[in-house]
Amino acid sequence: MATTFRHACVLALALAAGVAHARNITIVVPTSAGGGNDAMARVIAQRMSVSLGKPVVVENRAGANGAIASEYVARAKPDGHTILFGYIATHGINPALQKLRYDPVKDFTPIGMVASSPTLVVVNPMVKAGDMQQLIDLARNKSANLNYASAGNGTAPHATAELFRLATQTQMVHVPYKGSAPALVDTIAGNTQIMFPSLFTAYPQIRNGKVRVLAVASSSRTPLLKDTPTLNELGIDVAVDQWYAMFAPAGTPPEIVARLNAELNAALRDQEVADKIAEQGAYVQTSTPQELGALVSAEVAKWKRVVQAAGMTTD
Repeated sequence: MATTFRHACVLALALAAGVAHARNITIVVPTSAGGGNDAMARVIAQRMSVSLGKPVVVENRAGANGAIASEYVARAKPDGHTILFGYIATHGINPALQKLRYDPVKDFTPIGMVASSPTLVVVNPMVKAGDMQQLIDLARNKSANLNYASAGNGTAPHATAELFRLATQTQMVHVPYKGSAPALVDTIAGNTQIMFPSLFTAYPQIRNGKVRVLAVASSSRTPLLKDTPTLNELGIDVAVDQWYAMFAPAGTPPEIVARLNAELNAALRDQEVADKIAEQGAYVQTSTPQELGALVSAEVAKWKRVVQAAGMTTD
């Protein structure tokens, strides 16, 4: 026990002082390079490299809606050198929808929140619905044959749409795509009528009139669309924030977790970092490890109920 404690202290000091012989810290991103997740991770890695005095690098391990990267980090040595840039899919939706080879609670030690991005309800301009109530009325009409596009089975847009469908007792056909970009392209073209994208995905097309936003499907309004109400404000029990956070493998010593949390929060308080994250349509959100752990437990329970009630599958 004493040896384990001494070992943890040495590692914590290595993280703090950046000793020359210590390994790089690797942030594993579950998506391909170039996306919003990747961009956020890289700006944080750059800032933490400076404060820790040692390289913090980003490694992309895309696939299976984030499950490949999550399993990789869950099996990594719990020494603070391998970190997962997790998000709502890896630690909320996936556990309810897939048979995973990792447990989102038992196999990880939460480090802290990074950011959250609002989810929107957008429609093709030709849809005859000027507000949410008109869209709901239309979606309750079987003859309307409405369909919605998503970034793929099990993604946040898919899960949000199914939660909306349950809350409003509407009927819409799911059309999954391989990513948000092609889904939005087909919504603009009118091949699909509705989408529940992130602010980052949809905002440029909202500004140029290619799609029309009817509501924010998150817990609060966004300053970029300050006149657009949330679904909760309209009496619809749907609030999905597409959140991002960092996790270490289970068993990572508390001293190392505390140090990483402090460094992460310090990076997020840097205005340049916050501005670059805002460029990805997200807003900085800090937390303690305990607060992140509580969020994950709540998200897993929430999406399990939604997946079961909606009959969602990965097919």
